[in-house]
Amino acid sequence: MKNSPIPVEIVSIVETIEKAGFEAYLVGGCARDIFLGRAPKDWDITTNATPEQIQTLFPKTVYENIYGTVAVINEATEDPTLRNVEVTPYRLESDYTDRRHPDHVKFSDKLEDDLQRRDFTINAIALSLSNGAIKDMVDLFGGLSDIKDKIIRTVGDPQARFGEDALRMMRAVRLSVELGFTIEPDTFKAIQGLNTNLKDISTERIRDEFAKLIMSPEPKKGIEILNETRLLDHIAPELQVAIGVGQNQAHAFDVWEHLLRSLQHAADKSWDLDIRLSALFHDISKPKTRGLSRETGIITFYGHEVIGSRETRKILTRLKFPVKTIEKVTKLIRWHMFFSDTEQITLSAVRRMIVNVGRENIWELMNLRICDRIGTGRPKEDPYRLRKYHAMIEEALRDPISLAMLKIDGKGVMEACNIPPSAKIGYILHALFNEVIEDPKLNTKEYLSEKAIELSQISDDKLKEIGEMGKEKKEEEDLKQIKEIQKKHRVS
Repeated sequence: MKNSPIPVEIVSIVETIEKAGFEAYLVGGCARDIFLGRAPKDWDITTNATPEQIQTLFPKTVYENIYGTVAVINEATEDPTLRNVEVTPYRLESDYTDRRHPDHVKFSDKLEDDLQRRDFTINAIALSLSNGAIKDMVDLFGGLSDIKDKIIRTVGDPQARFGEDALRMMRAVRLSVELGFTIEPDTFKAIQGLNTNLKDISTERIRDEFAKLIMSPEPKKGIEILNETRLLDHIAPELQVAIGVGQNQAHAFDVWEHLLRSLQHAADKSWDLDIRLSALFHDISKPKTRGLSRETGIITFYGHEVIGSRETRKILTRLKFPVKTIEKVTKLIRWHMFFSDTEQITLSAVRRMIVNVGRENIWELMNLRICDRIGTGRPKEDPYRLRKYHAMIEEALRDPISLAMLKIDGKGVMEACNIPPSAKIGYILHALFNEVIEDPKLNTKEYLSEKAIELSQISDDKLKEIGEMGKEKKEEEDLKQIKEIQKKHRVS
């Protein structure tokens, strides 16, 4: 048995319950993760105490559900996994008429009653503690063996378990790719046979499970299993239309495989949900826009990014993703085709693109382009073209070397020197700029005002000469900055 340090907060809760004369066990995902050597994402404790008895043992709790789960609040820790620890009585559950929730919940005094109602064997292991360490294990359904063999298997009859809560079918797929496990054949067959039950599950629960799958280490495999089990029919059937849709010679795979490989690269890079969703759906409308050029005979997908953005909005809205997520993902998809030819893209075009997609999203757009490239079957992530794009974006985003950097403007010069508008103002500003470039500490309103007065007393010809020197210096510094960016990205 793998042992694992148990947080003192968890040990304290268990000991408090046991000192009051009750049983207490770690159960569910945290017990499973301990055997896997993983850090649990949350901690669940089960006990023969009733909700009311649990509440009397702790200074701050929340109990607002019909399942008996009491949240023990610990505000002293900054660890989010320990702030709200769920403590639930052993319980029995009646029929699941709606395939989502038990019709009735009855509390029990037997641990085995609680374990047999759980979804998968790997989640039906209970651990007792002693002196802060694991003392004993209760494993009635072979969960430890399935953990060792890396198998997802239901507790008892899979038809019954999935009939109780249809979301468990998605959870089986998600756990398989999250943990790198295989779904046991009878369990897999039951999912295929009961896939239509997913329609009875709330959209929010489906969305949350789908997002967890997308954020797993192997989302490509997860989507493939969703398709094999026909669960995808009830989540995002639009993706299935991409199966077998061929592309032009730039792609080694059909649209379906391209989308999944793009998604997988985003996962391999540990990029966030927005990028992963964008990668998965960026070419969703290629099947609708597929055509053939009469002149070249090459397959085309004109406007697929525009139509795909609209299609993705419908999908994500239907799945009830947050508006912020929808707006960002659809924006990235809408503009993902912008970077196509470095010889035709100008700096001004890049600046317009930054305005269109937003400064805060421009680098994520580039990450989507990288996913798109890898998804075609090309192994190299940073070819010259992509490095050139990065350099152009960085150049467009940088703060330019300009007179606006000065802590004084033309109006300030006129007020300090008491002179009217004229070319002389520009010469003074460029002369001031020259000094600031040499010594940035001089860039204060007080110093520049005094220096401006001094410069205003110089002859116009001499002032013009100094000003022209400052203008040349500005251009030199501007060019130097651009060269440094190009050197950084190994482009010219």
